[in-house]
Amino acid sequence: MVDKKNILRVKVSNSIGINVDKCYQCGKCSAGCPVSGNMDFTSSVMMRMIQIGEEIIDKQILRSQTIWVCISCGICLSRCPMEIDIPEIIDYLRQCSLEKKMQNKKSERNIIPFHYSFLNSIKYTGRIYEIGVAVEYKLRTFNFFQDLSLAFYMFIKGKLPLFPNIIKNRKHLSFFFKKYKK
Repeated sequence: MVDKKNILRVKVSNSIGINVDKCYQCGKCSAGCPVSGNMDFTSSVMMRMIQIGEEIIDKQILRSQTIWVCISCGICLSRCPMEIDIPEIIDYLRQCSLEKKMQNKKSERNIIPFHYSFLNSIKYTGRIYEIGVAVEYKLRTFNFFQDLSLAFYMFIKGKLPLFPNIIKNRKHLSFFFKKYKK
């Protein structure tokens, strides 16, 4: 017997308040996605998989490369006639994947360290601090010399600030990080 409380469909609805059953598979999200060619499941297929609500399919979703390839650009949301926030669903699925240690092995090597580096930059400065993200990413992946010449060129052109631009009232950010950590 399958525990209905552990099905992703129910978890997505209860945790982030998005009803995936509203999706009627028009495919507009997948048609507009700039990275769908790199996904193992397009967003519309992933939505259908969540709707089916079977444990084995849920595991496929959490182990998929799709949730790590998504760049959360919001094109799928802007094209969706039902206004389903797919980037928020994918962000939630990433967190579930990390919590259950079900990451995709291909993605694990580069995308997940970048994910953590990116989030830490937001957490500590309130914005993206490119040099900070790059340094943390390099330390996590040991790819110290990759893109080094490009970084130097961008620094010389003034595209990479030496110091981060820290926002005021960062305490408000801690609310979001605590909320999603739960």
